[in-house]
Amino acid sequence: MAPAPPPAHVITTEELKVIFASSLGTIFEWYDFYLYGSLATILARQFFSGVDENTGFIFALLAFAAGFIVRPFGALIFGRLGDMIGRKSVFLLTILIMGSATFIVGLLPSYASVGIGAPIALVTMRILQGLALGGEYGGAATYVAEHAPHHKRGMFTSWIQTTATLGLLLSLLIILGMRSAVGEEAFQDWGWRIPFLVSIFLLAVSVWIRMSLNESPAFARMKAQGRTSRAPLTESFGRWKNMKIVILALFGLTAGQAVVWYTGQLYALFFLIQTLKVDGQTANLLIAASLLLGTPFFIVFGALSDKIGRKPIIMAGCLLAALTYFPIFKAITHYANPALEAAQASAPVVVKADPAECHFLFNPTGVKKFDSSCDIARTALTQASVNYETVDSPAGSVAAIQIGAQVLTGFDATGLSAEEAARQTAAFTKQMTTALKAAGYPGKADPQQVNHGMLLFLLFVLVLFVTMVYGPIAALLVELFPTRIRYTSMSLPYHLGNGWFGGFLPTTTFALVAFRGDIYYGLWYPVLIALMTFMVGMLCIRETRGKDIYAGD
Repeated sequence: MAPAPPPAHVITTEELKVIFASSLGTIFEWYDFYLYGSLATILARQFFSGVDENTGFIFALLAFAAGFIVRPFGALIFGRLGDMIGRKSVFLLTILIMGSATFIVGLLPSYASVGIGAPIALVTMRILQGLALGGEYGGAATYVAEHAPHHKRGMFTSWIQTTATLGLLLSLLIILGMRSAVGEEAFQDWGWRIPFLVSIFLLAVSVWIRMSLNESPAFARMKAQGRTSRAPLTESFGRWKNMKIVILALFGLTAGQAVVWYTGQLYALFFLIQTLKVDGQTANLLIAASLLLGTPFFIVFGALSDKIGRKPIIMAGCLLAALTYFPIFKAITHYANPALEAAQASAPVVVKADPAECHFLFNPTGVKKFDSSCDIARTALTQASVNYETVDSPAGSVAAIQIGAQVLTGFDATGLSAEEAARQTAAFTKQMTTALKAAGYPGKADPQQVNHGMLLFLLFVLVLFVTMVYGPIAALLVELFPTRIRYTSMSLPYHLGNGWFGGFLPTTTFALVAFRGDIYYGLWYPVLIALMTFMVGMLCIRETRGKDIYAGD
């Protein structure tokens, strides 16, 4: 005889308050964090103008990644506090740190004003943001899950899952509003600061809301009974029984979830603007619209996980993403910049160079100089978003670029003064740009040829994958670990996955594209990580739906 269905549950006023307060505060925190990602190209010019444009953008992405690098450390620091002193106090502290650091970014002087001090200050603020965010998610997810009815945990926690996307959406909408209000030139000059500065008002609202919350009933009960952990880090990571689950959660859940999340939202935005040369306003509007359409599906898949399980939905999202990313991004090129697609087919580009002169074009420290003729040629082509094939030429020969039937001879900048190297680079780039234009390569996407409807559909599909992997994951992570060390244990794999596997995605994909000469080559990173998570998750992660999260605590 089939078990009776659980009784209908009417959400109480207190439960609504918990969901609303936790979610709204977290939306503002993600807004703060993703302002940087949304403005990466502008911040590259403001804070990294001491290097060339290509290296400057890599630096900007690395500074973006710096906030992700420290997130696991924030998870350890604030997770430990959350398991020792309570959920509410800790995520009140994290939002104060996040909001203050974001406001200060809006006041920082540019590289032109104070030189190297500007990027150092920017990276410092990013680190503070990352540490705070490392303590935020685990606190909010744990807090809501511990208030949720037993059979509604997936649906309740899925509201927290909407916050990252809604925070990104809010940042995009405010940026678009400012661009329209002050004009593009003024926004590039000083208007970009306003979205950072207005975060002080969001901070005030968030703190006020969170101060009105009560402590999680599960933690309050455990504290009253004197059963809180005195050493959450030791219990979480010093005992193999729990550490094994942390490792499996990382590789079998959060790593794949992270790359699908960032590919479907942030990398899609970078791809439209940086690679396909779609104007910023159009790209941001398309991403914003896809997020609006897709966000309700976080709740749909969270609620569905209460009925069929968390694991099958997350695994399906990883597999679908891995199998479809290449055709989807090629279709995005077709509908966003068909002239670029046509030029790549009709006028293939070949770099003929001595392989000993061709290096991996990734320079995280800014010290190494790529002065060989091969590196100069490939850097110029990468900046122009041109696919190319590298063909070996005799040792010691100067690299040449063949565009259709035209051949351009490069130059070697080794030993040249900085001024002379810059002059020759500018001349070579101008010559190459002229040849590319003659071969049909567009300097930017033609607004008249952009198919907004198809692009919106494709971007919505990418967001749909995000909702599949992200909607149920908070409930699953909460259910994997016991109450006394839940905040610490679930926060680390979540932020290792999202902070490292996800946070390094923009930088890694950009460097891979530059290395290979293929605008799609960077997609191998999320594809392989998503496939790894699918395989590990299917084999090693147990289903947790229906688990009593208080049993054994």
